[in-house]
Amino acid sequence: MVAELWPGVPAEWSRRVRVPSTAAVDPAGTVHTWHLLDNGPELAGRGVEPEGTLLCVHGNPTWSYLWRSLLAAASQRSKPWRVVAVDHLDMGFSPRTGRFRRLADRITDLGDLTAELGLEGPVVTVGHDWGGVISLGWALRHRSQLAGIVLNNTAVHPAGFDLPAALKLALHPAVHQWGTTTSPAFLRVTHALARPALPKDVRRAFMAPYLTAARRSGVGNFVADIPADPSAPSWPALTEVAEGIRGLDVPALLLWGPQDPVFSDRYLRDLLQRLPHADVHRFEGAGHLLPEDRDIASPVFGWLDMQPAGSSQTPEAVPGPDAVAQPSTPQVPYRPMLAELEARRTDSSPAVVDMAPLNAPAAGPRTLSWAELAGQVELLAAGLAAQGVREGHRINLLVPPGIELTSLIYACLKLGAVVVVADAGLGTAGLSRAIKGAGPDFIVGIERALAGARMLNWPGRRISVAELPQAKRRLYGVEATLAELLAAGAAEGSRPDAAGAWAPDPDADAAILFTSGSTGPAKGVVYTHRQLAAMRDTLKDTYKLEAGTALVAGFAPFALLGPALGATSVTPDMDVTAPRTLTAAALADAAAAVQATAVFASPAALANVLATAGELAPEQRAALEKVELLLSAGAPIPEPLLARVQQLLPAASLHTPYGMTEALPVTDISLAGIRAAGTGNGVCVGTPVVGVRVAIAALDASGLPASEPSAAPGTTGEILVSAPHVKDRYDRLWITQTQSASVPGWHRTGDVGHLDAEGRLWVEGRLAHIITTAGGVVTPVAAEQAAETHDGVRLAAVVGVGPEGAQVPVAVVETVPPVRKAGPALGGLAREVRNAVVQAAGLELAAVLTVPQLPTDIRHNSKIDRARLARWAEGALAGGKMGTP
Repeated sequence: MVAELWPGVPAEWSRRVRVPSTAAVDPAGTVHTWHLLDNGPELAGRGVEPEGTLLCVHGNPTWSYLWRSLLAAASQRSKPWRVVAVDHLDMGFSPRTGRFRRLADRITDLGDLTAELGLEGPVVTVGHDWGGVISLGWALRHRSQLAGIVLNNTAVHPAGFDLPAALKLALHPAVHQWGTTTSPAFLRVTHALARPALPKDVRRAFMAPYLTAARRSGVGNFVADIPADPSAPSWPALTEVAEGIRGLDVPALLLWGPQDPVFSDRYLRDLLQRLPHADVHRFEGAGHLLPEDRDIASPVFGWLDMQPAGSSQTPEAVPGPDAVAQPSTPQVPYRPMLAELEARRTDSSPAVVDMAPLNAPAAGPRTLSWAELAGQVELLAAGLAAQGVREGHRINLLVPPGIELTSLIYACLKLGAVVVVADAGLGTAGLSRAIKGAGPDFIVGIERALAGARMLNWPGRRISVAELPQAKRRLYGVEATLAELLAAGAAEGSRPDAAGAWAPDPDADAAILFTSGSTGPAKGVVYTHRQLAAMRDTLKDTYKLEAGTALVAGFAPFALLGPALGATSVTPDMDVTAPRTLTAAALADAAAAVQATAVFASPAALANVLATAGELAPEQRAALEKVELLLSAGAPIPEPLLARVQQLLPAASLHTPYGMTEALPVTDISLAGIRAAGTGNGVCVGTPVVGVRVAIAALDASGLPASEPSAAPGTTGEILVSAPHVKDRYDRLWITQTQSASVPGWHRTGDVGHLDAEGRLWVEGRLAHIITTAGGVVTPVAAEQAAETHDGVRLAAVVGVGPEGAQVPVAVVETVPPVRKAGPALGGLAREVRNAVVQAAGLELAAVLTVPQLPTDIRHNSKIDRARLARWAEGALAGGKMGTP
């Protein structure tokens, strides 16, 4: 057994090194005996030559113990890295020097240590808290050795902000000495920031070097040296580092805990301005002590393997007999998103119709012609430019679909600004996470959104869509209104050098669209201008959407594509972020307003349309009878519901495209196609649309997907997609993006399914929702469909309960009529549901539970939160309170 000094730290890692000091604060000839954790001697004893060295620098009030996970992981690799985790002088188990060491001294100290250790290249610095600044200072002085930088929650400059409240308090003369040195308060508060809480033995280990006031002198001095303003002694050193890193072109990885009350996302945004090439991953829910909150070792070493100098690359898999060759994304001719709008600048026919205009909903529909829309977009683009919006700036638009939002989006695209689309359908908490994660430079919103921005401290300069009283403008921090942008745009347009022919790089970022959040925190999906144009072209070519089409956009993702397609579009009188608010009358009135030939609506919206169809007047039914195409996406739609929709829209061809925020559409199927496919293991979503390739990464017995794509019929696995309109990347989620692109040339969707002999794709569920039983892997959708054939079941979810590899399937159903309280299924319902599932899917259910309502996502109102249900069912079956899932 290996003896441990502290939990997770073998005694052999701990060493002391005598280091001559060259720091200005020390007299000539001073030698300090540093303490560090170092796996170098261990590797040397094994005769292993490391790939390089990770130089890990802690902040205040931690010590080298913070980096034990990197040390452990580095030593276990087939091609290990040396990890040198230092204890600063006056910190950890290094000596107390009796001298006040400032930032410049500490950078020099670190250089003295590495010189004594004889560190050569490649060296990758790893820093946290104020150790981040020190590590970067070392990096700037040792560029010839530097191979990369890794940073965890840190800051290199106040960046125009006040110091965080916690640090202000720690610096206050009435608090500083007691809070940081006399008592262990500063340490205890820092340790309490861990998410989840630190185990007792780990807390004791972090406290071990700081048990007396004398041992805490460095903690107090570290805080006292914080350069809060230009008058601080360490301000010049901080500025030198902050400006110097702008010239660092080595690979950089920023790992961040957004719940940090000290180094919040605003400091991450500042770092990204200085290191724009950096890879970033934000760990939602994690905080200041990120290396304790999350596994950082796996992403750090995974990232190192992917760097050009890394030699620990995974060998390429040998393709199997059914493997699909790595696809090359075809370079289709690029036509800008504004091309159709620009081509119709003199067209007086309707382009956009608002059934409930934002500023005057009671006044009835408002129409903008193509010429008027083009003019408004031009003015808004010039007005935004006059307000300081530049190419690449992120603009969060918190505006309901309609003329204002359409105009703003196309103005941003024209200007080259990046549109951030995160709607209220994510819920307040989800929306706030999304906006803070995206870090917009500007927020344009309605009053409710601006109030939320102030209350929740969202980043970005603020622009109001509506006119506001001066008091509210000051309260919300509003710098301009939409009317003022238009006026400024008109003034700019009179200048000889006025902007008007903007042409953003086709491969520059154009939009960040957030996922629904139904499978975890919503993710920002980045599209370039070329990829957005490819999405438009795919829809156009697949469904023949073009000039002359008149569409009703009752589904948020499609509410803004009309002008790009050249189609006249109308937004119904509904809350597009809450699909169930679409009534049959609202749909019919919108259709009548433009003589609609096409309708986009989500499954939840269609369900409510059918529920309210009895209220339609004859002329409203007549308007719906003229619709030629209906598209519904967002979740699978049962054939019986589509059949009822067909009765309401008798002339329409009904289609249910399958896709996701990262790639829409992927496949398509019509009502006739659904009927022809019949029943099977999952939901048949049809064949790939124009320009799309689909493959399967087969699942092994433990439910893990293979690393190579296959087109073999009947193989169940993760669905892979390749197409010109697949997203560019996930925003500030480097780990998620790396996983999604781990099969070269393909996007891993996270959905599970199979291809049949006719090339049709069947979706069997989500990768996260598969059930790993003792008999093998089970996908849930076929069983759920079987349960829903029972007249008493409106909706069903089948989840796994128990440990991985020995899970049992449990059905949780929403009944007709709904039960009042959750509990076991009563009467013959459980028996009949079990029998239906066995007959249709060959699956034995361990239990059938009923709930008043299954939890669904907010945006689509139709995606069931199976992870939440599984946790609830496990607790309920273990004898806990049923409650509500």
